[in-house]
Amino acid sequence: MSDGSLPPGWGDGTRSVHAGDAPPVPGTPLRPSPVFAAPFHLGDQPPRAGGADAYARTEHPTSRAFETAVGELDGGRCLSFATGMAAITAAVMALVSAGDRLVLPADGYYTTRLLARDELERLGVRVEYVPTVEIAGVAARGDLEGARMVFLETPSNPLLDVCDVAAVARAARAAGALLAVDNTTATPLGQRPLALGADLTVGADTKALTGHSDLLLGHVSTSSDEVFDRVKGWRDHTGSTPGAFDAWLGHRSMSTLDLRLTRQGETAAAVAAVLADHPAVTGVRWPWLPSDPSHALAARQMLRPLGIVSAELADETAVSRFLAASRLWTAATSFGGVHSTVDRRAQWGGDAVPAGFLRFSCGIEDTGDVVADLTAALDAA
Repeated sequence: MSDGSLPPGWGDGTRSVHAGDAPPVPGTPLRPSPVFAAPFHLGDQPPRAGGADAYARTEHPTSRAFETAVGELDGGRCLSFATGMAAITAAVMALVSAGDRLVLPADGYYTTRLLARDELERLGVRVEYVPTVEIAGVAARGDLEGARMVFLETPSNPLLDVCDVAAVARAARAAGALLAVDNTTATPLGQRPLALGADLTVGADTKALTGHSDLLLGHVSTSSDEVFDRVKGWRDHTGSTPGAFDAWLGHRSMSTLDLRLTRQGETAAAVAAVLADHPAVTGVRWPWLPSDPSHALAARQMLRPLGIVSAELADETAVSRFLAASRLWTAATSFGGVHSTVDRRAQWGGDAVPAGFLRFSCGIEDTGDVVADLTAALDAA
């Protein structure tokens, strides 16, 4: 394409590799190198004349390449942030004011709820906490009247409940509210909230989007110029931009997103089956299990399975025995990386889960090896 944008119809693998690429110029690098600069030459022109870069907090070529890539996958205009929480904070703070009503998932990412409890409520935002599985019902009953924003996280972290984005989007629009969707667990290849009617989508790109457990990064994407300008203004004023190397590393890491998600999804299917059949395990959740309560909605709304499975062992001691016996499942928080990890969520506090509740994040190791190791470790537990 002459303007560097992706033509319609290309598959996920092609889009992952080429998103954000500029038109090729003979003699230039195949992939752009990071630009390490804070101020830029102004010459005798006014700042930003002709779109020129002036100062890295507000515009930077390396961040822009990453943003173009993510925006093309999300189907909107993208702004990058230093962390996922910086992106979530910007999405809310730029658009919600004191006295406004904000509907937030009661079972979503714990730090998002901490932001609401310790900061937003302190500033006068009226936060209403609703479980993910009930938000669509609240919307259907017309209970969004007077809300400024509905914030979804679907699939939710860590319980993996799925919410009907399109239905909530219609109800939010009818009520004059904005809909924001945390799409971290699904990634832009697994779900496209903007196409389902959301006003903005956010992601903690530390996780599956970049997928190598070696950087902090986040983003907000939107198809609304007004929302984009408000969120960019917040970012420019608060200085929550990512560093050039992180933005470059994120763009580079995205190239393998399709490959990583494919392997992780295949492994998750096998892992979920093993967990569901093992006598030491209860409460298995994975939206692509036919028995999962979110299965029908996930099959209709999402584009591919994700590599995260949740389940319960008997207690903390059983989890310790499992980890001691495993050679491939590493204890670590976060998810979506190339290593298979397991996180006992109760140890962090905040999530209403039993002591033995685990979030399994499938890596890209050989599926057979991961499953064999999992089975042996469960037997030991």
